[in-house]
Amino acid sequence: MRKNESGTRVMVLMMACVLLLGLAAASAEEGKIPITTSSEKALELYLQGRELQDNLRLQESLRYLREAVSVDPFFALAYLGLSRAEPTVSGFFDTYNIARALVDSVSKGEQLMIRGFEAGVNSDPVKQRGFYSKLTARFPKDERAHTLLGNHYFGQQEYQLAIRSYDHAIAVDPQFPPPYNQLGYAHRFLGDYANSETAFKKYIELIPDDPNPYDSYAELLLKMGNFDQSIEYYQRALAVSSHFVASHVGIATNLNFIGKHAQARTRLRELYDMARNDGERRAAIFGIAVSYADDGELDKALQEIDKQYILAENNDDTPSMAGDLVLMGNILLEMGKPDEALMKYDKSMKLMKGSELAKEVIDNAIRGHVYNSGCVAVAKGDLETAKEKAVEYEEQVKALQIPLQIRRSHGLHGLIALAEENYDIALDEFRQANQQNPYNLYRVALAFHGKGNNEKAQEWCRMAADFNALNNLNYAFMRKKARDMLGSMQ
Repeated sequence: MRKNESGTRVMVLMMACVLLLGLAAASAEEGKIPITTSSEKALELYLQGRELQDNLRLQESLRYLREAVSVDPFFALAYLGLSRAEPTVSGFFDTYNIARALVDSVSKGEQLMIRGFEAGVNSDPVKQRGFYSKLTARFPKDERAHTLLGNHYFGQQEYQLAIRSYDHAIAVDPQFPPPYNQLGYAHRFLGDYANSETAFKKYIELIPDDPNPYDSYAELLLKMGNFDQSIEYYQRALAVSSHFVASHVGIATNLNFIGKHAQARTRLRELYDMARNDGERRAAIFGIAVSYADDGELDKALQEIDKQYILAENNDDTPSMAGDLVLMGNILLEMGKPDEALMKYDKSMKLMKGSELAKEVIDNAIRGHVYNSGCVAVAKGDLETAKEKAVEYEEQVKALQIPLQIRRSHGLHGLIALAEENYDIALDEFRQANQQNPYNLYRVALAFHGKGNNEKAQEWCRMAADFNALNNLNYAFMRKKARDMLGSMQ
């Protein structure tokens, strides 16, 4: 569905919705968030699709959710679920916008769900927290409400608060699988591998016939450096569903880490050949790009992202095209080509400004461009411009209270301080930056090394080198550099 078709459909739905509000019925178990639909058949289809999405089988959920909205074209939650499964970003916005248009026709609980999701799309965590907190207060006996709030905290890297919400969800329904999966990741990010393993094994116990529990446990093993065992669990996931894309990517990541990059790329090309849609093709291409970057072949990584861009261009998928241009800029920056990188960032910004996306989404891209321009200025040695961009970005994200972007702001200030050899300031900034970006750990090592503290430099360099991030371009950029630096200090 093209953008202009989507816009027309939204307008028709909004007008017709006023006439049909009286036909909608809310179905809900006692204490649970109601589900508003005029059709029992649509509800049945939606619940089937929702269960598949709970277990991260998004592709399989598509047919049920598409049929649900075909049966009931005013089914807001079905459109919301469908948006999550769409294989392209433009497809996501098409269906998400319909859910937004229908928000006033549904129950208060559903309104809070949709508004919370909208706040996430708009990079407004303050609003999202407010909506989801109200949701849990209104529906304290709904495990999904607590899981949504937990996912919000998780996304802001507030893992202890996330764990508390997931524990609430489990207390409501100990047989509900999703919070166990998220608990495993929250404990993992806190470095608590024992509790992470416990959560993932319970997740496997609950749904042994689904691939994602094995995939999640395989990722923990990957993080711990148990690469052979990780591959075994990824293969167990694929034995359940041979099309489970994440497990193909996970196996390729393990192969990269043990130095078998060619095998990793062969695996990902096989994934590309078996892909069911362009979303899966993009996942394969991106994995190949990461493998090339990890192998030190940045020019080939750049060529792969260009292939992604062509796929998006063929689908008129403007958000994906803009994102691919930013990825190209990042690779060019890593290649020491800041002027070419800036050209890609500028082109991305032009696409976003000319799009029909929501103002909040475009504004978020504009903030990202300020940050990227600052990184380019650092790479060019133009530290005055870099400082101007850093201050501009900092003021914008602090005014909006966006934690992840505030951490990003600290990262940019840290880059400037590192370039100026102000190592104490650099350390302070990088410690407040995103600790899930392994490049920041490597930069801490560089700052300690600059101070002459080789013991701390080795400690942080080892953490960076052994970060073992899944399919992560930033990690691919610095993994070999961290290992080489570690070897030179020993």
